[in-house]
Amino acid sequence: MDSQNMSYNAGQAKGQAQEKASNILDKASNVAQSAQDSMQQGGQQMQQKAQGAVDSVKSATGMNN
Repeated sequence: MDSQNMSYNAGQAKGQAQEKASNILDKASNVAQSAQDSMQQGGQQMQQKAQGAVDSVKSATGMNN
């Protein structure tokens, strides 16, 4: 194998490695975004439950009027 072929093969391998790394980073970014979305939904649900509890206490104690 001559040096030109070796250089070409090295370039091919480098390009493939960069592509794989880019794909991995994209997947990691998607996972992170999904986790953030889930956390926001969970926080909103907790906030709604807490507000429901406050409303129930207000109603039970007559503070709602």
